[in-house]
Amino acid sequence: MKKYFTLIVLSLTLVISCEKDDICLENTTPNLILKFYDFEKDTIVKKVLIDSIKAIDNAIIEGYTKKTLDSILIPLDLNEFKTVYKISSGGKSDTIYFSYGRNDVFVSRSCGYKTIFENLKIDSFTNNWIKSYNINNTTINNDTTAHINIYH
Repeated sequence: MKKYFTLIVLSLTLVISCEKDDICLENTTPNLILKFYDFEKDTIVKKVLIDSIKAIDNAIIEGYTKKTLDSILIPLDLNEFKTVYKISSGGKSDTIYFSYGRNDVFVSRSCGYKTIFENLKIDSFTNNWIKSYNINNTTINNDTTAHINIYH
């Protein structure tokens, strides 16, 4: 009888002390979405052949080499207040200088923190193939809508 009692107490202790597995189901830090439009007819989406996208002082972003796309998602630097990208198309390259504020928000125990980017600005850009831009939203808190329209 004492054996069974000890076994039951040990089993209950193990069951009570177990934690549920936490799986992060929420979106974490969002990417910046650039959508491409025709410069002459600024309401018409115009795809662009991307030769490459490179964050300055970092490697080329995989998945965007030699692809024709109407929009791209690029990450902003979580440790800085500026990110510089060099986007090449049709043998021409343009460099875009982004600046922003960061706000870290606790999501959950399983997901940890995510960063929301605020007061997004383009400090400067070269205009070899990019003609102009329009910032649609200065707060980057989701991956669902374009934050910046690029006209080419």
